[in-house]
Amino acid sequence: MVGPSSQISKILVSLLFMTLIFYGYMDYNLYVRIKNFPLRKVLDKDNTTRVEYKDVTWVECTINPLCEVTVKALLLDHTNYYLLAPLVTIADNFIHISEIAFVTPNSISFFHVFVAIVSAKCVSSGNLAYRRIGVTLFELRTWLDDWDGYVARVRKHIKGERSEIGTSGYYIDGICDALGCTALVIGILIFFRNNPPRRGYMQLPTNVEDNLYCGKVVAMRKVLKKLGFFVIQLIISSAAWNRYIALYQDLLERPTTNVIELQRQNEVLTNSFFYSICWLWRVVNVHNMLHCLLLAIFCDKLWEFLCFLQYVGYAILFSVICATELHFIEAKNYVFNKITDANEVT
Repeated sequence: MVGPSSQISKILVSLLFMTLIFYGYMDYNLYVRIKNFPLRKVLDKDNTTRVEYKDVTWVECTINPLCEVTVKALLLDHTNYYLLAPLVTIADNFIHISEIAFVTPNSISFFHVFVAIVSAKCVSSGNLAYRRIGVTLFELRTWLDDWDGYVARVRKHIKGERSEIGTSGYYIDGICDALGCTALVIGILIFFRNNPPRRGYMQLPTNVEDNLYCGKVVAMRKVLKKLGFFVIQLIISSAAWNRYIALYQDLLERPTTNVIELQRQNEVLTNSFFYSICWLWRVVNVHNMLHCLLLAIFCDKLWEFLCFLQYVGYAILFSVICATELHFIEAKNYVFNKITDANEVT
C-alpha cells in the first residue's frame, strides 16, 4: 500500500522533471530567438530594419523573457530568468508595487534579509517539514531579490535585465544578498550541530558520553570543512559571475555609432560558442548553486550534496572561468579589431 508521503514524493519528482523539461524547451527557444532575430536594432544590406522578435511572438513581451535579451539575461540562471522574473512582472500588473512611492528597491532588499533570517531559523530545525518551509521561504527571498531589481529598472525606464554597476543600489543589494546567504549558512551549521552526519562519529571503546562527544566534535570538523569549501565556491562564483557581466556588458552593450563595431557586437552576441559559455554560467553561477543547495535541503540530502561538490565543484567552476576568460579576450580583440601578431614578441 502506498502512503500519502510516497504520493507527495512522486508528485514533487514529477514537478522537478517537468521544470527541467521546461528549462530545456526555453533554452532551445532562446537559442532560436538570438539566431533569427536581432538583439539590437541593425539594418540589413538594403538598409531595411530586420523583423524583431516582439513582432512575431504570441506571448506578450511584458511577461515574455525572450523579448528583451541582454548579456545579464543570458548569464542569469534558469529559475530566475524563466520563472521568478516573469512572475514578478505578472504580480506587478495586479498590485502595482513599482508605482508605490515609499516602496523603494533598497527597502525590498532590506526586507528580504529578514525573510532569509526566518528561513535560516526553519532550516536549522531537526524537523524535515520545517526545513522544507525554510527552503520555500528562501526561494521567496530570491523572488523578492528579483523584485528590487525590477522596481529599479521600471523607475529608470530600463528594458531587460541589466546590472547598474557602481550605483549605491547595486552595492546595497549585494550586501543584502550576502547577509541572506550568511544567515542560511549559519542555519545549516546549527542544523548539523544538532543533527551531525553519522559518518562523523568515531567508534571508540570508551563510555557512551565520551564516545558521543568525540563523535560530535569530529562530525562538526567535517561539516565545517565541507561547508567551508562550498562557501568559498559561492564567493568565487559570485565574484567571477558579476565580473563577466560587467565585462560583457561594457563590450557588447555599450552605445556606439560605429556601424562595423555594432555589427561585430551582434555577431558575438549571436555566436553559438558565446551562447554555450552563457549556458555554462547559468549552471555554475551563485544563484543556481543556491537553488541546488536548497533542493538538497528539501530532499534531505544536504550532507551528500556537500560531499559531492567538495572538489568536483572547484574543477567545474575553474574550467568555466578559464573558458570564459579565453572567449572574452578573443571577443574583445574581434570587436575592436585588435589583431596581434604572434611573431612580434618584444
